[in-house]
Amino acid sequence: MADRQVASPVESTSTAVKRDVPFFKPDLGEREIDEVVAVLRSGWLTTGPRVKQFERDFAATLGAPYALAVNSATAALHLAVEALGVQPGDGVLVPTMTFAATAEVLHYMGAHPVLVDCDPVTLNMDLTDAEAAIERCARRATTDPAARPTRVVGMIPVHVGGLMMDVGAIRALAERHGLWVVEDAAHAFPAAWRPEAASPWEYCGSGTGTITAFSFYANKTITTGEGGMATTASAALADRMRLMSLHGLTRDAWDRYSGGRSWDYRIVAPGYKYNLTDVAAAIGIHQLGRAEEMRVAREQRALAYLDQLAGVSAVELPPTDANRIHAWHLFPLRLRLDQLSIDRNRFIDELRDAGVGCSVHWRPLHLHPYHQEQLAVTPSEYPVATALFERLVSLPLSSTMSPADVEYVAAVVSDLTRRFRR
Repeated sequence: MADRQVASPVESTSTAVKRDVPFFKPDLGEREIDEVVAVLRSGWLTTGPRVKQFERDFAATLGAPYALAVNSATAALHLAVEALGVQPGDGVLVPTMTFAATAEVLHYMGAHPVLVDCDPVTLNMDLTDAEAAIERCARRATTDPAARPTRVVGMIPVHVGGLMMDVGAIRALAERHGLWVVEDAAHAFPAAWRPEAASPWEYCGSGTGTITAFSFYANKTITTGEGGMATTASAALADRMRLMSLHGLTRDAWDRYSGGRSWDYRIVAPGYKYNLTDVAAAIGIHQLGRAEEMRVAREQRALAYLDQLAGVSAVELPPTDANRIHAWHLFPLRLRLDQLSIDRNRFIDELRDAGVGCSVHWRPLHLHPYHQEQLAVTPSEYPVATALFERLVSLPLSSTMSPADVEYVAAVVSDLTRRFRR
């Protein structure tokens, strides 16, 4: 028997046919499949012509001068901070409300993440707290020369959920303190910002940061399965990242094994193994062509959530902004726990029992044992992120969701807030 569509978000889930709604499902079509088959038949599986095409197409889509395809956003971030010359002991501003990769690439370099609290509405880095963190580091350096970090050299803002930060404010902060900016845009393709309605759109990665790192993991708007991209306006930075992405060799595999090219190469730096394969790029080429279509589909699902959950007082909904093109990678709810008789973890258990996939984004970095030990930080230093973490739940959101899926999830959330109202 077919599932009955839920009539409204206030209908009890006890009267609705249970659905299984995964947290995400990749949106893959026949073109992606055919392109992968063509790659397998071509005999060229690793970095080759599809990767080069994907890089060209991605750069053209954003209007970025240079794009480098790699095997993850983590790789893109690591290559970025290495190319920028991060040194042991350097401090770099990092939001505590982020995934592990944003900070761990600094540990690879012997540098120090300087954690920053988050904005209570957007969940993005609080730039006021960022400036205070710079001042704290400067004072500590004068009073205790042995303290680390000795200086703050850059910042890695994260556009949480695909809602871009105020890029103008980021630039102003960076200019005041002589910082470079590496954007962690794992959630933010395609996304854009403008300072006001009369201004032109500026797409994330078109020059919004010194370097911008994107993710093509399976749950992103476009996917290559695993993969990432770095964009920049600097030829020197692009050349360095490309060199270091494949063992520090003077020629990449495409140059060395293409017909008529020399076999010879030189190792000029101890690089990494971060190159993307043609198999992955084959998926990305056609995903890129559908990127705006899939972004709009995610936006439609998000707007439906906003409409159907607008009257549920026990949840706070994610913000929108007329001066942002939102990538809608996530749809994070904030529970008003003072109105509920259960905590966030029990709420998640109830969602999953009802067939609704969900997650939490994220446990802030300062609440992980490693960072507590390495950085000597405490929850009280980041009061906003500490409090928000206990309330966060990300609902399923993807371009593959049906309207009935969205209605069902909204109905489950509404029903839970009624059943467990304090």
